[in-house]
Amino acid sequence: MMPRIVPLSECAFTVDFGDEISLQTSELVLTFSAAVDQAAFPGVVEVVPTYRSATIYFDPLQIDSTALIKQVQAVIPNKSDAPIHPATTHFIPIWYGGDAGPDLVDVAQQADLTPAETARLHASVTYRVYMLGFSPGFPYLGTVPDRLAVPRLPTPRRQVAAGSVGIAGTQTGIYPQASPGGWHLIGRTPVRLFNLSRPQPFLLAPGDLVRFVSIDEEEFAKLSGNQA
Repeated sequence: MMPRIVPLSECAFTVDFGDEISLQTSELVLTFSAAVDQAAFPGVVEVVPTYRSATIYFDPLQIDSTALIKQVQAVIPNKSDAPIHPATTHFIPIWYGGDAGPDLVDVAQQADLTPAETARLHASVTYRVYMLGFSPGFPYLGTVPDRLAVPRLPTPRRQVAAGSVGIAGTQTGIYPQASPGGWHLIGRTPVRLFNLSRPQPFLLAPGDLVRFVSIDEEEFAKLSGNQA
């Protein structure tokens, strides 16, 4: 079964690989996105992968959407052909609780755990970067243990500190910049996920793996001063 192609505008369309959020679907999306990048179709500006789809942005003055869709269909992988990409694993230090994680106690209460147990459980999982979005470099990581899968806050905060680590449903994520946000905040990392002064501004990429490493407030302060 071919993925569904959904026009978005005169300069974009989405290739939708289904309704399932899974490793297999993610691999299909990443394999397809890489194939489009490598093909270098004339007029393609950017390919943006998500949990289960990829959106292609193109210049309509260079190529007609109908012609581009035909070219793109030729590189859509079969489910059986999508390889498991070798993943880069990132170890991200995180200061759990305190001023860094104002919602850790609330999450712990909902999970019927102590805050320390909640932090250990959150750090016990290897998370996959399914996609980047919301703000530059924000990683959507999955999946959190079922016990920690709390819903978004009923009212979002107007300001969330950069580096804050939150939970929303089965996802956990890191705020690269200070911004509004509605996720339960359980900690903070000193690591800068997005930095325009680096050759590669984004630290994480879809398909990467993340392990959180618990640190204390003193270590957080020290590492914060060393970040480039």
